[in-house]
Amino acid sequence: MPDAVVIGAGPNGLVAANMLADAGWSVEVLEEQPDPGGAVRHDREVDPAFVNDVFSSFYPLAAASPVLSALRLGEYGLKWSHAPSVLAHPLTDGSCAVLDRDIDTTAASLDTFAPGDGAAWRRLHETWQQLRPDVLDALFTPFPPVRATARLAWRLRAAGGLRMARTLILPVRRMGEEEFHGQGGRLLLAGNALHADLAPESAGSGGFGWLMAMLGQTYGFPVPVGGAGALTEALTRRLQARGGRIRCGQRVARVVVRGGRAVGVRTAEGDAVVARRAVLADVSVPALYGDLLDPEHLPAQLREDLRRFQWDFATFKVDWALDGPVPWQAEQASRAGTVHLADGVDELTRFAAQIAMRQVPDRPFLLFGQMTTADATRSPRGTESAWAYTHVPHDIGADAADEGITGRWDTKDQELMADRVERQVERFAPGFRTLIRARRVLAPPTLQARDASLHGGAINGGTTAIHQQLAFRPLPGTGRPETAVHGLFLASSGAHPGGGVHGAPGANAARAALHRHRPPGLARAQRLLTRRDRTGTKR
Repeated sequence: MPDAVVIGAGPNGLVAANMLADAGWSVEVLEEQPDPGGAVRHDREVDPAFVNDVFSSFYPLAAASPVLSALRLGEYGLKWSHAPSVLAHPLTDGSCAVLDRDIDTTAASLDTFAPGDGAAWRRLHETWQQLRPDVLDALFTPFPPVRATARLAWRLRAAGGLRMARTLILPVRRMGEEEFHGQGGRLLLAGNALHADLAPESAGSGGFGWLMAMLGQTYGFPVPVGGAGALTEALTRRLQARGGRIRCGQRVARVVVRGGRAVGVRTAEGDAVVARRAVLADVSVPALYGDLLDPEHLPAQLREDLRRFQWDFATFKVDWALDGPVPWQAEQASRAGTVHLADGVDELTRFAAQIAMRQVPDRPFLLFGQMTTADATRSPRGTESAWAYTHVPHDIGADAADEGITGRWDTKDQELMADRVERQVERFAPGFRTLIRARRVLAPPTLQARDASLHGGAINGGTTAIHQQLAFRPLPGTGRPETAVHGLFLASSGAHPGGGVHGAPGANAARAALHRHRPPGLARAQRLLTRRDRTGTKR
């Protein structure tokens, strides 16, 4: 009988399991898929000579995460690699905004759009440097991050106080207009905001775009050498070295509750796995509260709030094996690991508006990954392992291109959308399609079939919009990993701080479970030690 059962072997589940094992708990992880990793996996399915990441690829949040750095995954085989440039946003006129880990290179790129925009970027970066420790602390510690928020408020005063706070909650379109004269800086902010489901006119999208851009400026957008799954392999090896057990092909059908307490789980095959101390769920919020728990164990208000839970955008992805480098019209894009494809902020707004109107966008905004550029091990010399993803509505009412995409995502829908994605790449890289050796299409239902947490291809565990963040994530008043069932903890991206590969939801759930089981004497001793450390005197 393990001390803890973890449902789901995604990165958050594996982080939680590792932290519990570090504390001396016995841990069993149950995963529905044949392999661990959740949305952090790679394969050779497109072409045997090419490594393609199935879901996520670039990990700035992992590079910044104190949770992952504390696990010392380098000792378990994890190595990081970077493309020469972090990110490029080319335009059809041949100009290109470049984000580079060398701030002089970034600034020089923006000055080509408008003199002085490089200095404006430096000012935003200086603010980031002032706020970074407490921003990251607030992101990666349990909600509410009281101490980090207090320190952040103090640092904000030094960085401009209310004026800077106002800047960070602006829509990214307005933020870009206030900070930059040319398109370059505006594009870097707005494209990064759309890594989440935040339209250029959404409140708070400026702060999110700024955060992602500054993470890229400081940490880059690194990739695991050999494929995304190398991160999963390191987490798995570390857990197994501490006695943890992972069982794949085990779909959990029910959390077993007795006397108001989670005592274990039951699998789809009917097997019972008893947990001595806790159950941690690295699953989506609707799956936990709507499928794994009987309604009788949940407050009526929570069940009502669950009806209002909002997913982030659905995702459509294409993977390629390319016979050569992408022929970008803007040469600077050839050195970037990530390339954003939209011909200006107005095109980003048009794209987001079409999704809001339940239309499949006719000119989809693409996040394009050049994986061999970022990690030479991904494909043979002179070739490129590449992908692009875009977003579509969950409930499709019309096709903005009038080509007949219905949202059934049958073979016809998939081929029409994949061709549309490739035409968008061609606008910025004429001749791209002649390089395609093989491609794989991952429509929203396909993504969900390969990872049940990606409902309809939603990759962030729920919308990033402000109405479902902080105290409202995943539901009003449920910002912490504890649930209404004693001994059951939410350990997925549905919990604070949300999506991205950084391990914080899993770590927060593990800390909550450990805190619940601290011996009273130990808890008092820890409080005394904390007080002595703070004051320098014994009390």
